[in-house]
Amino acid sequence: MAVKVALITGGSRGIGAATAKRLAKDGYNIVINYRANRLAAEQITRQIENIGRQAIAIQADISNEDDVQRLFQSIDEHFGRLDVLINNAGILFTQSPVVELTAERINRVLATNVTGSFLCCIEAIKRMSTRQGHRGGNIVNVSSAASRLGAPNEYVDYAASKGAMDTLTIGLALEVAEEGIRVNSVRPGLIYTEMHADGGEPNRVDRLKNNLPLKRGGTPEEVAAAISFFVSEESAYSTGAFIEVSGGR
Repeated sequence: MAVKVALITGGSRGIGAATAKRLAKDGYNIVINYRANRLAAEQITRQIENIGRQAIAIQADISNEDDVQRLFQSIDEHFGRLDVLINNAGILFTQSPVVELTAERINRVLATNVTGSFLCCIEAIKRMSTRQGHRGGNIVNVSSAASRLGAPNEYVDYAASKGAMDTLTIGLALEVAEEGIRVNSVRPGLIYTEMHADGGEPNRVDRLKNNLPLKRGGTPEEVAAAISFFVSEESAYSTGAFIEVSGGR
């Protein structure tokens, strides 16, 4: 039986890298998409190869439609199939109240987090849909607890983009359920990743963790475990569903 193939966008660090390694251990060949950090992406591919699975790293800015189409064409050429899409790539900028946001910043966040996820879903459906002669597949959107909490005074633009991803999950799940494609989402909360440094506060998790019922930050591997469940046949009766990986809040 041919080995299934999983694409993880933003797969060179944090949750994406942990998910790539987890799905490799689950038996998938892996495509690591990255925007800029080629060395980190190639390091993850070597780790996956050490697990015994095939892996390739492909540069693409998912906010760019031409880049997305090139990414998926490269997967066609290398593996000839796609079974899983993990929409993990996302950006945020320095903490800011809404009143200080600019159109440029808002549009950059939406272009990657929302438009990029849509573009990847479009190309994945073309390669998964049983209606188009394929085998079906799984799409997992990596959202955020911020979509529920709003991230006031910090990242309302980011939170809004994740709210849009939640709506994409619900609508797309209903749209493609009869085409053999399941669409689900995980909502991470305070997770120890490099993204907090992007927002200007590398130690944000430690500052806020005591506000959580579980009194600790989460790990990328804990988010990857939830993603793995949605990809697996153990969740075969779930679509349009969400798993909170957020410490109880």
